[in-house]
Amino acid sequence: MSTTTAGIILLVSLAVVLVALHKPFGDYLYRVVSGTRHSRLERGIYRLIGVDAKAEQSWGTYARSVLAFSLVSLLFLYAFLRLQDKLWLSLGFDPVTDHIAWNTAVSFVTNTNWQAYSGESTMGHLVQMAGLAVQNFVSAAVGVAVAVALVRGFARSRTDQLGNFWVDLVRITLRVLLPIAVLGAIVLMIGGVVQNLSGGTDVTTVAGGTQTITGGPVASQEVIKELGTNGGGFYNANSAHPFENPTTWTNWFELLLILVIPFSLPRVFGRMVGQNRQGYAIVAVMAILAIVSVTLTNVFELTGDGTVPQAVGAAMEGKEARFGVSNSATFAAVTTLTSTGAVNSFHDSFTPLGGMMPLVNMMLGEVAPGGVGAGLYGMLVLAVITVFVAGLMVGRTPEYVGKKIGAREIKFASLYFLITPMLVLIGTAAAFATGNNSTALNVGPHGLSEVLYAFTSASNNNGSAFAGITVNTPWWDTALGLCMLLGRFLPIIFVLGLAGSLARQKPVPASEGTLPTHRPLFVGMLAGVTVILVALTFLPALALGPLAEGL
Repeated sequence: MSTTTAGIILLVSLAVVLVALHKPFGDYLYRVVSGTRHSRLERGIYRLIGVDAKAEQSWGTYARSVLAFSLVSLLFLYAFLRLQDKLWLSLGFDPVTDHIAWNTAVSFVTNTNWQAYSGESTMGHLVQMAGLAVQNFVSAAVGVAVAVALVRGFARSRTDQLGNFWVDLVRITLRVLLPIAVLGAIVLMIGGVVQNLSGGTDVTTVAGGTQTITGGPVASQEVIKELGTNGGGFYNANSAHPFENPTTWTNWFELLLILVIPFSLPRVFGRMVGQNRQGYAIVAVMAILAIVSVTLTNVFELTGDGTVPQAVGAAMEGKEARFGVSNSATFAAVTTLTSTGAVNSFHDSFTPLGGMMPLVNMMLGEVAPGGVGAGLYGMLVLAVITVFVAGLMVGRTPEYVGKKIGAREIKFASLYFLITPMLVLIGTAAAFATGNNSTALNVGPHGLSEVLYAFTSASNNNGSAFAGITVNTPWWDTALGLCMLLGRFLPIIFVLGLAGSLARQKPVPASEGTLPTHRPLFVGMLAGVTVILVALTFLPALALGPLAEGL
């Protein structure tokens, strides 16, 4: 079987399963976030943390709860890393240095999971399990909670209440992420992913000497990082390592874990606003952008533009032989269309235009389908901008699912969209202005791409990298940590502000002048606005980097 045929089979089978799961799993998610009954375990947690599960919160209180929880998580994880040598199951590792501890704590709390270190040679078992893996769950749950709060803003009227953050956080973690993580870990172990709690080592011979690999709870962490659309992994090679992703079918299963929640959340949106067709329109835009991206990435990699790929017949540099070109290209596209950052090949070794596609996917805002929760609220913000643009064309106040989009709403949406490009472009410029671009392995257009990729990944909370750049320096750890922090929580504040503004409105009945937002015309407009906004913002940077290299 050719690599192209294998790639087509993977894509078609994945699409079929996602379509089959969209409605039942989306309905289950809807019941989780809309139900009023609490389990005994949930009630115990609410009593433990002093939360009244029946009390709802305004957007300001909801935002403060998100920020307070994340701040405590950040401080706890930082202390965990700095005190590692004094903890059980440290495996004899030294404390993590201050700048890497800062970067790592911010990275996992913001659902980025960028790693400026080799996991298996830096972190002990307890830090990996009780520190990093816990954040894989709760940081993903925060994203879903914020998305649900925004949807409540559309669904509710004449109120300032958006639900209870603590209830949303607990429910999403216990009823969604944990059960699927347990089942997924079992599936991966059947597929050959290692799962153990020993401190033993496996010594293998490599070129120039030996390599010591420390055993660890890989299977559970692998499914957690994929389900929560997080990058990072126990081993530095990530999902290219055979201990984390041993076969082509585990590769397929990991892609399913990455996509199933983001592609099902639009169903929750449709159910909550009482118009399922609105959810179908959103998922259609996500699917169109994803199909185009995956197709282009495969085309650029399979055609193998460049002297070496053409000489050997394939762009296999940096790719695992067991996956081949197509499955590697698809994995790269999917993990950057979402905020995953997991890799089964080195993006830095892709062809120039093939390497450009992961960059573009992140620059789109990771909305096709995006991160867990973050993809939905990002796409809804773009929908608000789209109806505003359409309203300007016909001279009418825009409306979306029964809510007017006025000056206050478009300000929140505009601030949401502008913050990430500012962080990416200012950070890239600062690296070159201060000479810190010298840590890039390459010069010229590809060197620019390596720096641009680092800031794009950090600011969009992705976590993948062009591996040719060295970022474990105080300057890079600090700068990227700030980008991850601001790129996560400023947009969340703007999203919750938009939700609060929408919730206070009274519903507006549809009229003959209302733009139908469930039809193919709007689907095409929303996809077009998403691409055009990115092109206007990032085209100059792309022209100096991957496009110049490709030419």
